[in-house]
Amino acid sequence: MVIKQVSLDIVCGITSKVPQTGRPEVAFAGKSNVGKSSLINALMNRKSLARTSSQPGKTQTINFYNVNDVMYLVDLPGYGYAKVSEAVKAKWGKMIENYLHQSATLKAVFLLVDIRHEPSGNDRLMYRWICDNGYEPIIVATKLDKIKRSQVQKHLKMLRQGLELLPGTQVIPFSAETKQGREEIWELMDSVIAEEPQREV
Repeated sequence: MVIKQVSLDIVCGITSKVPQTGRPEVAFAGKSNVGKSSLINALMNRKSLARTSSQPGKTQTINFYNVNDVMYLVDLPGYGYAKVSEAVKAKWGKMIENYLHQSATLKAVFLLVDIRHEPSGNDRLMYRWICDNGYEPIIVATKLDKIKRSQVQKHLKMLRQGLELLPGTQVIPFSAETKQGREEIWELMDSVIAEEPQREV
């Protein structure tokens, strides 16, 4: 897809009702320091569309980015390292769950996991949670440029085993620095938004 126009259209907080946008949606989930904002900026060819921060947990809302008036890219709150209370984390979890249940036009969920490390307990929980909500998450293995090329296959195997991925689950190695993986992610997004009509919720 050629990006002609992109804007942050809708910000959905803890007390907000999940919007029904009427356009295909693709969501991105991942723990707080996994590089989600950097990925979104790389996909959109923008430097600061999604705010990046050295302080994990910056995204505390569900952010809907309107792309070319044909689809929405949906940034879900990061989980894991954010320095917030357990009560707030529980509310974020409820917010994500409500979105997964209530969006009528969500076509795919991408789960970002740091390629350098064993998946965390939170990563495994999120993967199973997305599956339990009726989606087959596509795994994006971020920070690819931080490991040697010779280590890539070993680390991808570690992710597959650590997450206990279902057979056939797609895993895309990605680097925000080199943009490797960007085209594969866009090909998948283009294919899913062209698919079936919206589902009942």
